[in-house]
Amino acid sequence: MTASLPTPRGRLTPNRDLSGLTWLRVGGPAEWLFQPADSADLCTFLKALDPAVPVFPMGVGSNLIVRDGGMPGVVIKLGRPFMDIAVDGPLVTAGAAALDARVAREAADAGVDLTFLRTIPGSLGGALKMNAGCYGSYVADHFVSATAVLRDGTPVTLTKDDITFAYRQTDISDGAVITSVTLTGPRGDSAILHTRMEEQLAKRDATQPTRALTAGSTFRNPAGFSSTGEASDTHELKAWKVIDEAGMRGATRGGAEMSTMHSNFLVNKGGATAADLEGLGEEVRKRVFQTQGIDLVWEIMRVGVPDGTNK
Repeated sequence: MTASLPTPRGRLTPNRDLSGLTWLRVGGPAEWLFQPADSADLCTFLKALDPAVPVFPMGVGSNLIVRDGGMPGVVIKLGRPFMDIAVDGPLVTAGAAALDARVAREAADAGVDLTFLRTIPGSLGGALKMNAGCYGSYVADHFVSATAVLRDGTPVTLTKDDITFAYRQTDISDGAVITSVTLTGPRGDSAILHTRMEEQLAKRDATQPTRALTAGSTFRNPAGFSSTGEASDTHELKAWKVIDEAGMRGATRGGAEMSTMHSNFLVNKGGATAADLEGLGEEVRKRVFQTQGIDLVWEIMRVGVPDGTNK
């Protein structure tokens, strides 16, 4: 274990099991789990922390596989002090730990259309980090600014000029901890916005295994190809379709399964390990490449070390 860490005002827990903090319910312990009291506490802690100690900001674990050997260094998890939401005209500012669904609902209450967030699992900090999107709308389309704390403890404000957005990713540095996000949305009738979200939820529940232990979409939709056969930045080809064509719908490994309801969802059927889930995902990638020449890219983040190597 790390010999000496700064003493924060927030909670610092050694050897904290992370499996219960991820939606897939797998993974080993964090060497240390830090839950800061507020942004100032986070800045002070990171400024004093040995730069050699690895740091990983963790959201609600909705899009994450923590490997069975756990996480070395410090996992930072923002809690209640980072969940406030405020609406000012078309601007919605929310703490990074606020759930996407709650941001969408409170925006709709105020007549601001951020309904695309309603069915995206996870918290707003993670949604910004991966440029989450749904129904053709992405965080990049609504982004105004964000506050963050860099690995060296420096607080910063990020605007569109500071972030490069791409499909399901940004270039926000891995060591930066996003603390709040400001989005803008068009005005809309509150009742109509809420009705739209209810319809989106019904559609999602009818087509995705929302009652199972999953981490959302497993792979990004593949890039398309132009009429000349060159790769293009379109995503009309769906990951579930190429998985189906590779014969991997319903494939299993240990307690892991590619869902029979939606084949781009990894499911913990009970007793799966992180190795089962990641291994099955790699089997799918291999099979899709063998049968169709398509290299699927993981959308789920996989972090930590395999079992037995975190010493």
